[in-house]
Amino acid sequence: MDWKEILSQHGYRLSEPRKRIMKLLANTETALGPQQIHQQLQGSNKIGLVSVYRTLDLLLELGLVTVVYDSQHNPGYMLGTIGHHHHIVCQNCSKALEFSGSDDINELVLRVEKETAFKVRDHILQLFGLCPECQKTLPQRA
Repeated sequence: MDWKEILSQHGYRLSEPRKRIMKLLANTETALGPQQIHQQLQGSNKIGLVSVYRTLDLLLELGLVTVVYDSQHNPGYMLGTIGHHHHIVCQNCSKALEFSGSDDINELVLRVEKETAFKVRDHILQLFGLCPECQKTLPQRA
């Protein structure tokens, strides 16, 4: 199902800020923070920073975007996809790629629940490293 249909299905209209933010996120390989989105969308049709935050909150709630952290642990936003997935982020250029999640983490969750008496409801798994392009240009560490 396409993002426009999801908005409509939940009773939201296809506003200009929503269109512009989704188009921007569809055309980037890095997670963008609200201020970065705001700056990149400035032009003839200015979008206020508050509108960017509200739109991102809605898109996140609907599962249309996901939060991805950069190597300094600052949150950014990327398009979300259906299903269980995680991200790997380049520590040099901030390129982020999605990879599918698996049930392998279930054993860890069960162990943590047993040790802490918490009931785990959600998790975030994100890996950091160097993308193939940055591996070619940066000196290798031992």
